[in-house]
Amino acid sequence: MSIKKIEAFPLHYPEPHDSNKSRYVTVAKVTASDGVVGWGECISQWPEAALATKVIVEEGFAPLLLGEDPLDTERLWQAMRNRSWWYGNGGIASFAISAVDMALWDVKGRILDTPVYELLGGKRMTRMRACASVIFDTENLEATHAEFADYAARGYTAVKGGWGKSPETAFGLDPRRDLALVSTIRDAVGPDVDVIVDVGTHVAWTPSHAIKMARAFEEYDLYWIEEPLPQDDIEGYVRLRQAISTPIATGEKEWTLRAFKTLIEAGAVDIVMPDPGKAEGVTGFKKIVDFAAAHCLRFTPHSWSSAINTAAAAHLFVSCDNGVVFEFKPNPSPMQDELVDTPYRPDGAWADLPSGPGLGVNVNEDIIRKYLMA
Repeated sequence: MSIKKIEAFPLHYPEPHDSNKSRYVTVAKVTASDGVVGWGECISQWPEAALATKVIVEEGFAPLLLGEDPLDTERLWQAMRNRSWWYGNGGIASFAISAVDMALWDVKGRILDTPVYELLGGKRMTRMRACASVIFDTENLEATHAEFADYAARGYTAVKGGWGKSPETAFGLDPRRDLALVSTIRDAVGPDVDVIVDVGTHVAWTPSHAIKMARAFEEYDLYWIEEPLPQDDIEGYVRLRQAISTPIATGEKEWTLRAFKTLIEAGAVDIVMPDPGKAEGVTGFKKIVDFAAAHCLRFTPHSWSSAINTAAAAHLFVSCDNGVVFEFKPNPSPMQDELVDTPYRPDGAWADLPSGPGLGVNVNEDIIRKYLMA
């Protein structure tokens, strides 16, 4: 058994959860010598990153891995890291590692006819608690109220909103609007649904302002507050965490175990949020959440791209026992509902465990061609 072919496909699609704005992922396809195929993905996000990832996968990693045993996932993951040492430890190299590593785990599970979570040590739970995760409308509070009330009516027991529809009206820019928005969501879902807010990337709060806002939000009983400070303000995160009672989640912008070690060892975070499509795939993600577990911290996967990434995150989630909730795009999306034959969806408050060998999703290659970047 050997790796016969590695390909990468940069995709461009409209995201309904973000006003149909353009988004980009790069999908990797690994074919074994017996014809078994595995799929992986990175959340490359921008057109230049998607195209650059294809170059790294096909011109850098494919020559390195062709002819190798696809079952040797850990060794091949390390080989990719060793190859990209000069330009790696984050960025495009980590995107490429994520996509190929994920595809290799899919191949491995299909060859061995077992789900990836069994290869990771077996399932640690029987179902996953679902969270509806969206970019919310900060301007039309009436529409936001109706939207979140609908998620509660559909059975979600956790909801998350963040960022805003535009940088000019982003959550975090106007304290009065921020408070009104959080109040609106809490009123919409009632007292028994957990509410999460994501400050995101359009603002740069100071620790003092973050403390002030987190305390103002306390009456609305947030489940956690996400990315309230800039990525590199580790000291600010420590100060904030010591000053508020609301849990802090962060990490979707980080790439490697080394970066998460810095956050965790500093005491800067309660919930880490690696993305298997960014944090060096299934292998890299598992190292991060195991390190978090060893420090008695929890995690939630950041997986807001395609159904391939969702499947990988689900296998990782159920193979651990320190996961909190699993985030889903609650409404139809091309990369969730067209890309694979059986979209992975929750049934009300819960989602069943992924099933089938490998990642358990079968990719429709016609859809790959449909959204392939020209």
